[in-house]
Amino acid sequence: MSRAFVFPGQGAQTIGMGKALADAYPTAKAVFDEVDDALGEQLSALIWDGEQEALTLTQNAQPALMATSLAAMRALEAEGVTIDAASFVAGHSLGEYSALAAAGTFSIADTARLLRARGKAMQEAVPVGVGAMAALLGLDFETAQQVALEASHDQVCQAANDNDPAQVVVSGHKEAVERALEIAKSKGARRAVLLPVSAPFHCALMQPAAEAMAEALSHVKMDRPRVPLVANVRASAISDPTVIRSLLVEQVTGSVRWRESVAWMADQGVTEMWEIGAGKALSGMIRRISKDVTTRTVGTPEEVAAAAEAINAG
Repeated sequence: MSRAFVFPGQGAQTIGMGKALADAYPTAKAVFDEVDDALGEQLSALIWDGEQEALTLTQNAQPALMATSLAAMRALEAEGVTIDAASFVAGHSLGEYSALAAAGTFSIADTARLLRARGKAMQEAVPVGVGAMAALLGLDFETAQQVALEASHDQVCQAANDNDPAQVVVSGHKEAVERALEIAKSKGARRAVLLPVSAPFHCALMQPAAEAMAEALSHVKMDRPRVPLVANVRASAISDPTVIRSLLVEQVTGSVRWRESVAWMADQGVTEMWEIGAGKALSGMIRRISKDVTTRTVGTPEEVAAAAEAINAG
């Protein structure tokens, strides 16, 4: 039996996430303390007792979601389950950083600082109101790409997230994305809706953020991951830190190939995917991508205990 550990991206954040893990496991609490120290602020206070609006700000949501995922990973380790129980790790957008921290490529402190820099750079790359993202439901990826191309009109409009067989997110200039909504409906989309995001992620408008991340990553120590990473922009496994660094830069403007990544892991014999951290969004996508893969979420002490029992038994 082969399994993968997968790590959620932006949108999964909720006030209170990880608090029960921190209360139940000293090693989980230590992750939040380490992130607070690395950032020089009490991000944990915002995560557990703050306002949802503040937590949703990109520069806060990204390190907060990583902290919650790594707290869940440390809780699993306290129950005898290490990252080596997985054949692969993968993460959705910022979740790729969580996956790499879990696999030992980055320290938690460095990951927190990188994600704070990434969040700020992505937020500042495009003035508020200039960009947008929209979910197109009921269209396959090729059709969604056609929609984006048709909508561009000399502006940027790209297929940003290939999430599952019937959900593609497009990103770019607001006017172009709004045109894409109408074109998608004319091509048979079940729904086409603007997303409540603060910037147009994973498109060419993010080039200033990609340059900022190239600079930030050039100063950070990277070790070979203990478990291969299935990279967003490649949809295949990578272990070379130099290649991973370049792909993390490419990822800022490139498409998140989640559907292909899950399908690739299933083709390698992965039959279980464990979603480590907040929410259940990836599990829903995975079930729509492959009927041969079972999913489980690991975000609460009860889920950690159940996961450890299942993995240690098998």
